[in-house]
Amino acid sequence: MASMVPTAAQLRWQELGLGVFVHFGVNTFSGLEWSDGTLPGASFDPSGFDADNWVAAAQAAGARYLVLTAKHHDGFCLWPTETTGYSVAASPWRDGRGDMVLEVSRACARAGMGFGLYLSPWDRNAACYGDPEEYDDFYLRQLTELCTGYGPLMELWFDGAGSDGRSYDWDRIAAVVRQHQPEAMIFNMGHPTIRWVGNEDGLAGDPVQYVVAHTDNDQYTDAATGLGSPAYLPPECDVSIRRGWFWNAGDEAKSVEHLLAIFYRSVGMGANLLLNLAPDRRGLIPEADRRTVDAWRAELDRRLSGRVEAVVEHDGGGATLTLPERVEFTHVELVEELAGGQHITRHAVSVDGREVAAGRTVGIRRIHQVEPTSGGRLRVDFSGAGARLASACVYMGDPGAAVPRLPEGYTAPTAAPEGGAEPEGTAEPGAEPEGGIG
Repeated sequence: MASMVPTAAQLRWQELGLGVFVHFGVNTFSGLEWSDGTLPGASFDPSGFDADNWVAAAQAAGARYLVLTAKHHDGFCLWPTETTGYSVAASPWRDGRGDMVLEVSRACARAGMGFGLYLSPWDRNAACYGDPEEYDDFYLRQLTELCTGYGPLMELWFDGAGSDGRSYDWDRIAAVVRQHQPEAMIFNMGHPTIRWVGNEDGLAGDPVQYVVAHTDNDQYTDAATGLGSPAYLPPECDVSIRRGWFWNAGDEAKSVEHLLAIFYRSVGMGANLLLNLAPDRRGLIPEADRRTVDAWRAELDRRLSGRVEAVVEHDGGGATLTLPERVEFTHVELVEELAGGQHITRHAVSVDGREVAAGRTVGIRRIHQVEPTSGGRLRVDFSGAGARLASACVYMGDPGAAVPRLPEGYTAPTAAPEGGAEPEGTAEPGAEPEGGIG
């Protein structure tokens, strides 16, 4: 039965806030975002692959979990699955004896980072895909391998792209997850516990509602998954540090200001952010991308420095926040009490009778950048039956930090390839990549 209050696992996931997505596969070696399952497995040959390099970049970003594309829509598997020959076992990497999923899972474990996996339901290589019952059995075997061979999973990512009009046996899929990975979040499809925010820009709007009655499936259609009744499904914003999801020689990272604006509009709005890092053909995060990550994190840390916790005292219409002393601050962070569900529908923050910030939902965290303001006591007025704050703080930060702006007219690439996926050979290495949800 759908629940309108979070589970303990959902709240733990929400508290993580920031994760890293990693797209890597045969597409990396062909300059493609979408391939049709015919690229040779022998093309997969990262010369310098280092899972610790990926995890170090994720940690530098401040991420607390990592989601790896174990199988993208082309069907190529980054582990030596028994279900198909189209995997790392068919590649020269590690002489065909490697297991990239295992190496990344171990690197995450060493770093104390949550580990998640993306397993595309759409498979353009599997000969049995045309037979729904046979493919369901095939897919369940793959899912079971991943759920039983790589330790605890934080998240399982089921991408809706390419599957419009196709039904999968989501009851059996959910049963496998519940049996082997009961704490894992299920992304967006079937029996989800978290949902897609609905765009690839990495941006949440206001309100960010945790209780919804359906989830959007992809960028290219109006397809949605109805939930039967409203359920608590907090959103995850996915966006690539580059334009495309897979590494491409002609692509480059977004600016630090662009990434800052994304942070405020995702993590700062009460959603989780999954920032994609695209390893290059060596199997390493490009040095330029790592420098961007480092600079972005340093600027975030500078802005959100000088944290001062407030004592929260509730009354009938909101709460008073009392700081230990009067300080000048540049950000206000509010956290809603969510154990009984999301209740705050509007809020406004004032100091000495002057409103400094306002919005709709609060959720797991709401971060407002404000004009430098001096005060020792803040007032938060909010609406919503049963609404309460769990905590609040201010950050002194840098009084000179400007509000980051998104590039004018920016949207992530969303063009759907013909027939649901890009035919092989339509893009050359170095060509502009096409987009897709994950």
